[in-house]
Amino acid sequence: MKIAHLQGLIAAPFTPMHSNGSLHLELIEEYYHLLKSNGVTGAFICGSTGEGVSLTHTEKRAVAQAWANATLGDPDFKVMLFLGGTSIADCKELALYAQELGLYAISFTSPFYFKPSSVEKLAEVCQEVASVVPEMHFYYYHIPVLTGVNFAMYDLLKAIDGKVPNFAGIKYTHEDFMDYQSCLEFQSRKYDMLWGRDENMLAALSLGAKGAVGSTFNYAAPLYHDLIEAFDKNDLPKARALQMQSIEMIRLLGKYGGIATGKAYMKLVDLDCGMFRLPVRNMTDTQFELFKKDVEALNFSVFCSKMHA
Repeated sequence: MKIAHLQGLIAAPFTPMHSNGSLHLELIEEYYHLLKSNGVTGAFICGSTGEGVSLTHTEKRAVAQAWANATLGDPDFKVMLFLGGTSIADCKELALYAQELGLYAISFTSPFYFKPSSVEKLAEVCQEVASVVPEMHFYYYHIPVLTGVNFAMYDLLKAIDGKVPNFAGIKYTHEDFMDYQSCLEFQSRKYDMLWGRDENMLAALSLGAKGAVGSTFNYAAPLYHDLIEAFDKNDLPKARALQMQSIEMIRLLGKYGGIATGKAYMKLVDLDCGMFRLPVRNMTDTQFELFKKDVEALNFSVFCSKMHA
């Protein structure tokens, strides 16, 4: 398999839910059009932002089906399905379903309850899952802050190279720039290294990152397009100012409780994706009103994603 190197912004969508916590699949077509109209080139579905670990196997299949339906006829928009990381059998079954739907890629993270004892064992697990769909791009999802598994990804590439033909690369959601650059340069830039920390995008661009997967691309894609353009034009003062704007926006996630704040941002771009499931804490109505004032102070309306006709 020829390894494609994706470029631009790939959103990590929220999974839309009704007020009772059930899936709101009817919203996904509108969600796709919002992303597409703001220059987003793909969707990494059912990941951390998409609450994949809080969805049942049946629900993940339903979400994947809805995204496949919404993007039918648009091969330029890449849908990547995160499989999970605890039940290998479930992941293999879901990978086969992703192939049946015609999705672009699958992704898998390290088992995080029974953790692999070595990077070689992690490579073996990746090989086990990837082997059931040898014609699909397979990405490892590196997010040690959530999995607790923090092997150097350079070592994973060394352990897996030549053994898994459809291993396309890594969604790298960590701050180890030495390891990230080592992975970028591995075997003459053989693998696709998708950056996963929106607040550090400028640093990743300086190392050679071309594609990124992020949650804030859902509601602030224009900001990152401007940042990339400024970097490409070598206008570093502007690029740094735009990155700082991104940081101030992301800082509000911490102020208002974490990952669920992203769905509050989505309400402000007129795509209400509901709330996060337990155990994630959501905002109260009072907090949401305070949040709106803080967002207004950022001039969010100037750089937020908008639905275009």
